[in-house]
Amino acid sequence: MTSYHSKPVDAQGQIDWTAEEHQVWQALVERQLAVVQTRACQAYLDGLKLLDLPRDRVPALRDINRVLARETGWQVEPVAALISFDKFFALLAQKKFPVATFLRSRQEFDYLQEPDFFHEIFGHCAMLTHPDFAAYTHTYGQMGLAATPEERVYLARLYWFTVEFGLVKEAGATKIYGGGILSSPGETVYALDDASAKRTPFDLHTVLRTPYRIDIMQPQYFVLEDLQQLYTLSNMDLMAHVKQAMQAGLLPPLFEPKEISHVE
Repeated sequence: MTSYHSKPVDAQGQIDWTAEEHQVWQALVERQLAVVQTRACQAYLDGLKLLDLPRDRVPALRDINRVLARETGWQVEPVAALISFDKFFALLAQKKFPVATFLRSRQEFDYLQEPDFFHEIFGHCAMLTHPDFAAYTHTYGQMGLAATPEERVYLARLYWFTVEFGLVKEAGATKIYGGGILSSPGETVYALDDASAKRTPFDLHTVLRTPYRIDIMQPQYFVLEDLQQLYTLSNMDLMAHVKQAMQAGLLPPLFEPKEISHVE
């Protein structure tokens, strides 16, 4: 459950952000820009230039949509803080990227489990200007919409290790394209520099079988040879691979199980 609630969007697509929220946005953007410039892949940096996100105020959805529609035919869609898998996949299948219209508080400035407006806009929208990434995300939505609940659990791992926490080779170096990393200053550094993290060449069967936790730095990342590999994935029979992974079962996790507190 989340303690956050999305803000309403008026008929003109405007959101009434407070002065404090504009300041939080500015602080988040300025902090993250300082670390992504040398670590993000070129497609992401090019997408940021196209979006031309303001620093001193929270950007308007219509301005983001104008760029995305022109580049790849995508839009961002305001949603509640938490949405169902059915709605999530349905939106992606329509080339609409769900964006919860709330910003984290200063008390949770460094880390927030829920995907807030900053995560979705700064982390993901730049990559949605790239045709291969956009095509892959669209195909993913179509697959998820038709999948069973059991199949969706395996598909979630594919999304996690690509769209959220993916790395890619670029001119001999490893760079970041995953929005979950690129909206986190700590993980933007950790994902490329920390010796304890595994950086494994992308293998679809392994990805589908690899457990993850949302509340820790990732112990393992998967590295694409290039972003065109995403387009190749979108043209494969991915559901056949999902069924094979389901038969094989999960790999051993590389993390400790989360402690659950019990209230008497």
